[in-house]
Amino acid sequence: MDRVDRDSLAPYLLLAGALVASVVLLMVLSSGLTFFQDTWAFLIQRRPFDARAFFEPHNEHIVVIPVAIEKSLVAIFGMTSALPEYIVLNVLLVVTALLVFVYIKRRLGPWPALLGTVLLLFLGPAWQVLLWPFEIALVGSTMAGVAMLLALEREDRRGDVAACLFLVVSIGFSTLGLPFAVGAAVDVLQRRSTRGLRRLWVPAVGVFLYAIWYLAIGHEAKTLVTAHNVIHSPIFVVEGLSGSVGALTGLTSLSGDPGGAPWLGFAALLAIGGAIAWAIRRPPAIFSRFWSLAATAATFWFLAAFARDAAGRDALASRYMHVGAILILLGAADLLRGVRFGSRSLLIAAAIVIAAVAINFRELHDGSVYLKNQAILTRADTGALEIARATAAPTFYMAPQWAGTPSLININAPEYLRTVDEYGSPADTPSELARAPEAGRVHADLTLAAALPITAAVEPGAKVGPAAHCTVVPGGAGNAGNEVKLSPGVTRIAIDASGPARLSLRRFAVGEYPVVLASAPAASVTGLTIPADRSRRPWMLRVEAPGAARVCTQG
Repeated sequence: MDRVDRDSLAPYLLLAGALVASVVLLMVLSSGLTFFQDTWAFLIQRRPFDARAFFEPHNEHIVVIPVAIEKSLVAIFGMTSALPEYIVLNVLLVVTALLVFVYIKRRLGPWPALLGTVLLLFLGPAWQVLLWPFEIALVGSTMAGVAMLLALEREDRRGDVAACLFLVVSIGFSTLGLPFAVGAAVDVLQRRSTRGLRRLWVPAVGVFLYAIWYLAIGHEAKTLVTAHNVIHSPIFVVEGLSGSVGALTGLTSLSGDPGGAPWLGFAALLAIGGAIAWAIRRPPAIFSRFWSLAATAATFWFLAAFARDAAGRDALASRYMHVGAILILLGAADLLRGVRFGSRSLLIAAAIVIAAVAINFRELHDGSVYLKNQAILTRADTGALEIARATAAPTFYMAPQWAGTPSLININAPEYLRTVDEYGSPADTPSELARAPEAGRVHADLTLAAALPITAAVEPGAKVGPAAHCTVVPGGAGNAGNEVKLSPGVTRIAIDASGPARLSLRRFAVGEYPVVLASAPAASVTGLTIPADRSRRPWMLRVEAPGAARVCTQG
């Protein structure tokens, strides 16, 4: 093989290496993770195989394909591990990256395409998309949307049919498909003089199907569109575009200040725009597909602005960085179409890409750490719920005050337990809970206390009658003897006249007593009721009082 052949293969070999490295890195960073946040809504609230389970909106989005994927994975592999959905996520990410590579390569050649794709594969600020399988909704929409744009380039009937099908798939993944439909419509209108307006069926089919869905069931979702959001949408759009540029260049990670990051990105956006203008020294051609991408990006950011809320939908949300970066990369490739870069320019660009990837790794790592901490709580909390399954109320759900995180609010006792019975459990067993990190054990105790539930009734002035099994607990907060082992049942705690006393419990926790009971006044009896459950591990009662107390088991 001569030098020319080796040089022509080099970008493709490096691309293959980058794809493998990205998959390995993401699988390592996601090792040990489990189902997270909105995924639980799909797992336990859409169990039936009926139309509503597939077509019901999620946060205003159509999610037919993501629901179908999740239900298929659970039906085949069960729910004991989230690994299958992480594999699917990585497959979609790889296919998306390959499509981006092809799009840029057709305009600028393989080396610029390689650099742009590497930026995308290791885009740390987009860690939610790279490490959370629920975001296959956005990844799938983007993947199919880019495939649609490539199909339109065929400029023939087969290309139009393929583009229409890809657009239907894009919309089936999420409402993000609608911006790509707008982009397809702009492309058709641009070429009406040569190919006619009859091609409007390409975007119309997908939009028509979406309209049917919306009129049938989609309108039931609570809308977040407000006059305030609409009025402030231009600022949101500028912040979003700037944030995506900042993510690509590493400025978002480098700044360490989310508030200042968009304006650093805005400065980079202006600089990049100026460099592109200097490189091409001409406005984009009227028939350039840049305008289709510009329409897609504008629609995406304005729709995101209209639906802005306080729960992760701000302009700099990690989940928006991936699609934003892709649209910017493709748009830049269209603007620069035909420009040829010399070796020096490519080396400088490669150095910038390597620096950006290195800088962005911090956010990717931090995102992994965050999700792993969430996984500790998820496994511990659900494990506690399974221990208390016999007595957990039908209305019990994972409230943040005992779960330790708002990401489990989609879990309620009856639906979760039915799902576990059918598909298996991802939760910690009692023996695994005993070895879990302290944060998991603490919140397992809190969840158990709420789910069983443990109750404490204070009876001022009451006395404990003759009891066969009483333990005297010495006074003093620091006394090592003020811990008593308890079994399920009713325990009566008598506080003498030197009270009051602070009563608290632990079971799996080691370093603290997370379950704080009602404060017991002097000369009182507290009736403590602990229902039996599926674990033999005893509860430990801590009594902190100035004077002695008696802990008596009621026969």
